[in-house]
Amino acid sequence: MLNEQIIMAGFGGQGVMSMGQLLAYAGMLEGKDVSWLPSYGPEMRGGTANCSVIVSDTPVGSPIVTEATAVIAMNRPSLDKFEPVLKTDGLLLINSSLIDRKANRNDVKVLEIPANEIANELGSGKVANMVVLGAYLEASKALKIDSVMEALKKVFGPSKEHLLPTNKAALERGAEIAKNLK
Repeated sequence: MLNEQIIMAGFGGQGVMSMGQLLAYAGMLEGKDVSWLPSYGPEMRGGTANCSVIVSDTPVGSPIVTEATAVIAMNRPSLDKFEPVLKTDGLLLINSSLIDRKANRNDVKVLEIPANEIANELGSGKVANMVVLGAYLEASKALKIDSVMEALKKVFGPSKEHLLPTNKAALERGAEIAKNLK
């Protein structure tokens, strides 16, 4: 039974909210029950931002994640804050491009992803979030990359269709890394 409770966190401008929205939208497209709960720091771009996403086969009673099955940390303050709320055997994804420490816990599965380097290799620093999302999708098997791409098409609309190939490449590179780290 699927009941993924994910916390995604980073600096404002890293695409944390977009990542959460895409995950929730993809869950809806796959017929799952979902919730998305954003939380912003006092400043927007550059401040801290996080969101909680629940993707489940059963109705979601509350959008609040109390024991995360996965934490995606895009920066060091996010890792410091959210690593402790990850449940035992949960999945911790660390953006090793910006985080200068290893996980403190040895009772969780850890994926270190150099998301910013990969995004830059793909020609757009803005897709670091999609690299990490691809790794999450592969490691958790919660949803399909195709569903996230379908959600992205709807969110971007025709005017931003030219951005789809880079985003798809970022998702696929992230998934490759997750496969290789298992």
